[in-house]
Amino acid sequence: MKTFGKTIRLFFVDGTSNGLTTAELSNWTGIGIRVPRIKVREFSNRTEFRKPGVYILIGKDENNNDSAYIGEAEVIIDRLIQHIANKDFWNEALFFGSKDKYLNKASVKYLENRLYELALGAERYVIDQNIPTRPELSEAEQAELEEFLSNIKVVAASLGHKIFESLEETVEQDETHQLILFCKNGAGAKSKGSPSTGGFIVYKDSLFMMTEQPSLSEGIVSERRKMILDGILQIEEGFFKLTKDYIFTSSSRAAAATLARSASGPLEWKTEEGVHLKYLEV
Repeated sequence: MKTFGKTIRLFFVDGTSNGLTTAELSNWTGIGIRVPRIKVREFSNRTEFRKPGVYILIGKDENNNDSAYIGEAEVIIDRLIQHIANKDFWNEALFFGSKDKYLNKASVKYLENRLYELALGAERYVIDQNIPTRPELSEAEQAELEEFLSNIKVVAASLGHKIFESLEETVEQDETHQLILFCKNGAGAKSKGSPSTGGFIVYKDSLFMMTEQPSLSEGIVSERRKMILDGILQIEEGFFKLTKDYIFTSSSRAAAATLARSASGPLEWKTEEGVHLKYLEV
């Protein structure tokens, strides 16, 4: 399916990236807002805060994992003020509304439910809340809101949070296939992965070496330990098994984590036919 370029306009209201940011797409009636928690009251009289919309509270949970809460409101500022009083984890809010009167109670509840589903499926942030109710809408209304939703995904990412973007969406692929590579050794370790716009994805069920060699950097040792604590790596028949797709910052980091030693990703990752990643990147 052919895709088209989009023009996005970011406006830093107070001239810095630490205050209120508005985001608009060409030919879109919607608008995205990013506001730090400590700035909510300062900007509360703005028109965007006093309309219906969907919002995402963003912060860290008790285990320092990226965490989010997704909600809807007929007046955004009223709900944000409530959450300042009763939810402590968040330090930033994104919310999305309409520059006209396009959104109503039913449509924002539909968007809330769908954003919850997308965030849960993407598995980038911890989403700990009840499932939002989805209202009954006509097929035509749902189609319009799905288009609105696709723009929310783009704007949210441009505002710094790829909460709704699954790892699969970051993988480079043509019309017929995506690039699948393998990293393995004679001892039985075997990972399956793909280059990604965010780094390098290693897929679920890959097997990592357990015994770490002295050449493995402290940074990767720490990352592996955190993966174990988070349940992303679990012991299975003498190996660490990956329980979910996981993105590393580079192919070399992914290879080193798999082989538990210093490793060059462009040389360790190969296609099924044995072609090195090194020769696929030029």
